Amino acid sequence: MGINNGETIEDLQNGFSIIQNDKYFSFGTDAVLLSHFADIRPGETAVDLGTGCGIIPVLLCAKTKAAHILGLEIQPELADMARRSVALNGLEDRIDIVCGDLRNVLEYIDHGVDAVVCNPPYEKADAGKHNANESVNIAKREVKCTLDDVILSASKVLRTGGRFYIIHRTQRFAELMEKLRAKKIEPKRVTMVAPRQNEAPNFALVQACKGAAEGVVFTPPLVVYEPDGSYTPPLKEIYGIGEDKPCCTS
Repeated sequence: MGINNGETIEDLQNGFSIIQNDKYFSFGTDAVLLSHFADIRPGETAVDLGTGCGIIPVLLCAKTKAAHILGLEIQPELADMARRSVALNGLEDRIDIVCGDLRNVLEYIDHGVDAVVCNPPYEKADAGKHNANESVNIAKREVKCTLDDVILSASKVLRTGGRFYIIHRTQRFAELMEKLRAKKIEPKRVTMVAPRQNEAPNFALVQACKGAAEGVVFTPPLVVYEPDGSYTPPLKEIYGIGEDKPCCTS
């Protein structure tokens, strides 16, 4: 499978690449952070809800020995692009991309998976000015799915004891905690993400566990940028950036 007009191939600096297209929502630091945060163990199965260009399954295959990852994407063009990225990296035996609605997740995969990952739309459907690009609008706002839909879908496919990994805006943190616990997915680990040192966190990385007992651990926060705009050492490590590697610009 090749690339189409308007598409580019981005080197992920880890031995893999991803196909991108400016017509669609491009992956960013949040997807990279979530992939790093997610603990997928050798031989486990996972589902990425709303996989977009397929960046999270590809990154998870680069860092873990997961047996199989299903990426579910509602937009046909993005699902096609994700499939071609999987083929580009020779990962067809570990990743399947399915075009479908996460609200009907059981149509595409049996329940009992070990982990679910999701980088969801952050804004509610009626929040702010909508983007003229409908594909971008779907990625950024709860047009095709809500936070309730995402958590319900995760609860349907996770085995008891299975783990759910999500990143979200801190302004919706209380809502996220409430909705997780309502579906018996107990928050267990939280890492706050701040743009710069001494600035308030704007994102939260959350690991929750289906059917677990109460008790949550807050890990040291992540700071993304130095005062000069370069990545901090922890972010460089996450991106795999050394002195001989350029900084990823997404």
